[in-house]
Amino acid sequence: MNDVTNDQNNKFQSYMKRAWVIYALLTVVVILILVFLVASDNEERFFFTIMPAAAAYVLRPTDRYIEKLVFKYTGVSKPSENE
Repeated sequence: MNDVTNDQNNKFQSYMKRAWVIYALLTVVVILILVFLVASDNEERFFFTIMPAAAAYVLRPTDRYIEKLVFKYTGVSKPSENE
């Protein structure tokens, strides 16, 4: 029974890491689009480099929300805390 719990925990942790990597990559893509397509001078390039990263950090989704999305798209739920 413990192997099943460990396997579920490992899968869940793996999917959580993937979700955060996707979130980080989307942030980088937004930054690149703003810097290379929207900004017209060096001041705007600097602003569009710093501010989306800061906004992504401040407005990052909670772990509870990410857990719901992981369950929705993969079917793997967070294992119970009772061990």
